[in-house]
Amino acid sequence: MEVNNVDLTISAVSEEQYPQTEIPEIALVGRSNVGKSSLTNVLINRRNYAHTSSQPGKTQTLNFYNVEDKVYFVDVPGYGYAKVSKKERERFGKMIEQYLTQREQLRGVIQLVDARHAPTPDDVNMYNWLRYYNLPTLIVGTKIDKVKRSAWNRQLSTIKKTLKIDNTTSLILFSATEKKGKDDVWRWIEERMGNN
Repeated sequence: MEVNNVDLTISAVSEEQYPQTEIPEIALVGRSNVGKSSLTNVLINRRNYAHTSSQPGKTQTLNFYNVEDKVYFVDVPGYGYAKVSKKERERFGKMIEQYLTQREQLRGVIQLVDARHAPTPDDVNMYNWLRYYNLPTLIVGTKIDKVKRSAWNRQLSTIKKTLKIDNTTSLILFSATEKKGKDDVWRWIEERMGNN
């Protein structure tokens, strides 16, 4: 999609604050510092629109990005960050679960994993949870530019095996610096948008 207009509509902490529109939504989930903001910035052709933080665990709200009035990207708080208190984690967990299971406008979830390593137990739990709720899921392996090209297939295989990816889930390798995978991710998003 050609992107010229993007607007951070709201940073929401409860359902009452979600945008009241019929526009389809795509959620982005992943561990803190896995590259959700970098992926968002590449998809919307902006350098620093979605704020990349040097402090993991900083996003504590659901951030709704309106892209061309055609789709919302919903940046979900990162999981697996230890410095957030147990109480805060429970609050996020409840907010995220409610959004992902009850939001009618949600068309799919992009789960980001760091392609340099095997997915973590938190990644596996999140993927299993998304499968349990039958949410259309795309796995994006980030930071692939930091892996030797000759090792890409091995990393793909590691991600598939660790997550036990089923054949309803697509897997794309992505690099924010080289824009690799951008078109494939957009293709997946546009297919979901068509399911209105």
